[in-house]
Amino acid sequence: MPQSNPSQQFVPIQKIVDNVVEFKDGSSAMILLATSINFALKSSDEQRAILSQFQNFLNTLDFSVQIYIQSRRLDITPYLEILEGRTSDQENDLMRIQLREYMQFIKAFTTEVDVMAKNFFVVVPYSNKSVELSSSISSFFGGGNKQGNQKELIFEEKRLQLEQRASLVEQGLNRIGVRTLALENEALVELYYHIMNPQEVGREAPQL
Repeated sequence: MPQSNPSQQFVPIQKIVDNVVEFKDGSSAMILLATSINFALKSSDEQRAILSQFQNFLNTLDFSVQIYIQSRRLDITPYLEILEGRTSDQENDLMRIQLREYMQFIKAFTTEVDVMAKNFFVVVPYSNKSVELSSSISSFFGGGNKQGNQKELIFEEKRLQLEQRASLVEQGLNRIGVRTLALENEALVELYYHIMNPQEVGREAPQL
C-alpha cells in the first residue's frame, strides 16, 4: 500500500482545473499576471492621475485582492549562447572582438551582481460557503444521488464568479496602463511550484 507524502499536508492547494486554483479550505482563486509601469519617470500630473485612478479602482471592488511580487534570479545562459552564435557568424573582425568583450563584461557583471527578474501577480479570490451549505442541506434531505452534479454546479459557480471578478480587475488596471493576463493551468502549476521551491531556477513566466 503506497504511503502518502507527509509534505503534502502543508500544501494548501486541493487542485488546479480550468484555470482555477481550489484550496483545501474550500476557497478558490484566479491569478492575473500584470505588467508594471515606471512611476518614477512620470510627470507629477501623470503620477497624481495614476494614484487617483488606482484609488478609484480599489473603491469599486467589493472583494479583496492580493498583490504578489515574485523576484527570481535571471538565468542569462541562453542570452550568452545567442551572443556566442552571433560572434561565430560575424565576418567583421572588429565586431567579433567587440562582441567577445561584451560577453566578458556580462559574465563578470553577473558574477558580482545577481540580476533579478520581477513578476507581478494579482490574486482574485472567491469563497461560496453559502452555495456549498445549500448543497449540503439538499444532499441531507434526499439529494445524495446527485452529489456529483452538485459538485459540478458549485465549481461552475466559482468559476463564473471568479471570471467576473477578474474582468473587473482587468478593466480597472487597464485604466492606469497596467495590462493583465489570466494564468492558465500550466502557468499556475509552475507559479506555485516556484513559490514552494524558491531555490529552483525554472522557466520564465508567460509574457503579456
